[in-house]
Amino acid sequence: MEILKITIVAILALAVGLGLGFLIRNYVIQSKIKKQQQEAKVQIHQAENKANEIILAARDEALKVRNEAEQELERRRSALRREEERLQQRREKMDHQQERMEQREQSLNKRQSSLDKQRNEVERLQQEHVETLERIAGLSREEAKEELMTIVEEENRQEMARVIREVEAEIKEEADERARKIITYAIQRMSSEQVAEFTVSTVPLTSDDMKGRIIGRGGRNIRAFEQAAGVDVVVDDTPEAITITCFDPVRRAVASRAMERLVVDGRIHPARIEKIVEDSRKEVERIIREEGDRAAYDASVPGLHPEILKLLGRLKFRTSYGQNQHAHAIETAKLAGLLAEELGADADVARAGGLLHDIGKAVDFEVEGTHASIGADICRRYGVPEKVIHCIEAHHHEVEQLSIEAIIVEAADAISGARPGARRESLDLYLKRIHSLEEIANSFTGVEESYAIQAGREVRIIVKPEEVDDLATIQLSRDIAKKLEESMEYPGQIKVTVIREIRAEEIAK
Repeated sequence: MEILKITIVAILALAVGLGLGFLIRNYVIQSKIKKQQQEAKVQIHQAENKANEIILAARDEALKVRNEAEQELERRRSALRREEERLQQRREKMDHQQERMEQREQSLNKRQSSLDKQRNEVERLQQEHVETLERIAGLSREEAKEELMTIVEEENRQEMARVIREVEAEIKEEADERARKIITYAIQRMSSEQVAEFTVSTVPLTSDDMKGRIIGRGGRNIRAFEQAAGVDVVVDDTPEAITITCFDPVRRAVASRAMERLVVDGRIHPARIEKIVEDSRKEVERIIREEGDRAAYDASVPGLHPEILKLLGRLKFRTSYGQNQHAHAIETAKLAGLLAEELGADADVARAGGLLHDIGKAVDFEVEGTHASIGADICRRYGVPEKVIHCIEAHHHEVEQLSIEAIIVEAADAISGARPGARRESLDLYLKRIHSLEEIANSFTGVEESYAIQAGREVRIIVKPEEVDDLATIQLSRDIAKKLEESMEYPGQIKVTVIREIRAEEIAK
């Protein structure tokens, strides 16, 4: 019973507690809601105030922008009014000028009409004057003009020829004297020996029995030699001699030296041949290096690339018209340097151009093109200055000569190649050149006879005096010289002398 009471009391207490808790919780929630509603009202009020402020500021900004726009619009309207006024003034001015131009044009038209009338009158009077003169003279205008020109030409032609001859003679005398002086000084100071060294292609033998040993059993020795040296060996009926042929002069020099050693040694077999050829090749390479250095030293041209020096050394074994090209290069360099010093030109450029002008001949059998263009390309590849390269490529007029040093190199080359003893020329080539000289001279109109003299250095031409006058004689010499330059190749220069002679004969009875 007690337990039941206690349980009921506890249940009632719990119910009362729950009811009180619910009431308290509901009160707290209502208080929070009221508080949040009040805060929301405050925030809404603040937001309304801020919105009103923004609206007022926007109205003020819009009013300000409107005022500025109205001011800008007014300013532009003022500018447009001023522009319209200026255009109106210009239009009025142009209208005024147009009226003045129209008045001037009318005045000019009147003057032009008056001038046309006067010109027509002058032409009519001139025509009447000409007709009167033609009637009096019995000649038309063209006939009178032609006769007058003929008279003037005849009167002045002889005088012109005389003046031209006098001026040319004076200039030539002065130029020849100075040229002789410069060349004499250059040659006197250089004092080089005549070139007498030529490529050796014949090897002497101690006896004809040596030919059999060179050929070997079944030709094995000669085949081994040709294969090792890269040459052709000709064993013919020439007593105590064999011939070595090859397009490469260096190879030919190596083979000649090797063959001479084999002949002296007497031990000729394939193994020995290969060793001797290799030793000779090394010796020739050493000679090439030494001769390249010597050429640069003798010509006073320092700073050349080693490959350039090597090509200079190869010229030791290269000949042209029988002239050794190594000695010719050194000689040309010295002559060019001396001539440049006398003329006040760049002696260093002239010496370098003279030394290297024929360097293309060291490889002209391997590369297509003229030796001048080949040499210029090689020197350009190894950093030779452009002034020197121009001397190389212009010394045979393959390009236009643009510097005095290029002309000096050409002159030095001609002096070195044309002096006595420097070159050998075959009789056939000599006779062919002489014949060509006379043929070219005889091909011109008015030439009666021509003679090539001084070993082809001069051609003398006799003209028909009734067909060629004094002035035409001068022009003929120039035309023949130009034709020789274009159609022939020759060392040095060729002098063209045209002779016009008048003979008058009469018989006394």
